[in-house]
Amino acid sequence: MGNACDHDPYFTAVTASEFQRRHIADLASGRCAAVRVPDFISAGACAEILGALLGAPFDAYGTARVYPPVLRFGVGVSDHRREGVVADSYWAAVDSGRQAWRDLGLSFDPFLLCREGIGREWPNKVEIGRRGGREMGAGVAREPNQGFQVHFDDALREFTGNLLDANLVAQFAFNLYLSVPEQGGETVVWRHRWSPADELYRLPGSYGYRSDVVDAAESFALRPRVGEALLFDPRNYHAVLPSQGARRIALGFAVGLSDNGELLTWG
Repeated sequence: MGNACDHDPYFTAVTASEFQRRHIADLASGRCAAVRVPDFISAGACAEILGALLGAPFDAYGTARVYPPVLRFGVGVSDHRREGVVADSYWAAVDSGRQAWRDLGLSFDPFLLCREGIGREWPNKVEIGRRGGREMGAGVAREPNQGFQVHFDDALREFTGNLLDANLVAQFAFNLYLSVPEQGGETVVWRHRWSPADELYRLPGSYGYRSDVVDAAESFALRPRVGEALLFDPRNYHAVLPSQGARRIALGFAVGLSDNGELLTWG
């Protein structure tokens, strides 16, 4: 954690009653680093999603790249990235993932509910992004009980050309917490973005970096709470601490702001 005299007043996590237009603008411009909305969805909706997922067959991201193992239900495009390109296998996985979510028998679409909540004050609808005219995945449920390594997410750097059929000018990460541990599970965000020298700290074959990549960078830690939604800039290095006790399960997807003012999501 940086010293008080080193504090950047714009590197802060804001708590709000809903995602407002100004919050998204502040995230995009760097006037804040994260926005938290407690009670983002009703307790009943949260319980319905969690109840369905507790009986669902979670699998793991490829452990050669993601270690410690992270369980997930649904498909993420990162598992289908091949030398900066989205592999054809992604589309079959998206189709099977959509069916798996339908098979849960929920009375509503949880990802649509989240998109509507994000875009309540936004001038345009928040929609699932497209690549080559095909709709991307809506999102995943993740269970990182052993944590996530220090890393960043940036479609501009991870994929060749445009990931979506749009020019993105900002990127956010969205999480909705359905179950939280008794201890641990915090999301830690550092005021540090990737630079070429950081590759010296990359873990071999991994998505992650050694923790000293962020060295003495200013940081904050956000403890998850059931029903809370978090929107933050994942181009800042971030990590999830290991959990103790109950399972840590959250819905998640990426959000991109296009040069046309659209908010586009993908999983």
